[in-house]
Amino acid sequence: MTESAAVRDVALRVVVVDDEELARDRLETLLSQQPDIQVVGTASDGRAAVEVIEREQPDLVFLDVQMPEMDGFEVVESLELERMPAVVFVTAHDAHALRAFEVHAIDFLVKPFDQTRFERALAHAREQHARTASGPAGGAQPLDARVLAALEELRAQRSFPERLIVKTAGRVFFVRVEDVDWVEASGNYVKVHAKGEAHLIRESMKNMEARLDPKRFVRIHRSAIVNIDRIKELEPWFHGEYIVIMRDGTRLTASRVFSDRLSAMIG
Repeated sequence: MTESAAVRDVALRVVVVDDEELARDRLETLLSQQPDIQVVGTASDGRAAVEVIEREQPDLVFLDVQMPEMDGFEVVESLELERMPAVVFVTAHDAHALRAFEVHAIDFLVKPFDQTRFERALAHAREQHARTASGPAGGAQPLDARVLAALEELRAQRSFPERLIVKTAGRVFFVRVEDVDWVEASGNYVKVHAKGEAHLIRESMKNMEARLDPKRFVRIHRSAIVNIDRIKELEPWFHGEYIVIMRDGTRLTASRVFSDRLSAMIG
């Protein structure tokens, strides 16, 4: 059996993620023509993507870069490293993404793509899956390390949102990020405290932390992120912890796990 045939015999479980229905349908159609492919799930937004990937544990994900509220990069950042599938990013026009993908040898498709380009990306994914299934690839850098390296480069180039979207009682309004005092975990939501008001946003703390500029916001506890410009005072506490006193009088505990980051930021 030739090497290419051996690669093709390795079945791939695939998830397709794209917020455009036509784009999802096109990928599903192309994948349905491949005898060694099983599409085990689809998603039209980032949150649903994380859920289906964690549930199905696919070998490969075709992942749209530009999606509302939670983009493709944030999806990858939300996944556990030891369970990260191979990823083919799908993008319309993001030049920064293209450069990062090329530098770190990560496969991508630029919309609109033809069948030849699709099959080339799929062939690379098959090879990657075969190498992973057969053990270490002669010291080659693992895919998750390359993805994370690209994400670090993209994060450095990425701009952070100036506003957060709040949806409540059928209304949609915005909170300026510069007005945010602190953020706390609240079940499946986060509670954003700004100008004496609290707003619930359906988001995880990990994702909210990724959306906020790390030069302005720091996580001080698994359930709290603070705007460092709103900190009034730090009180040393037990075992290397701090009590963080905000300008509005709110008292928060900075756990020992996060205290080093807080200390570094305040110099």
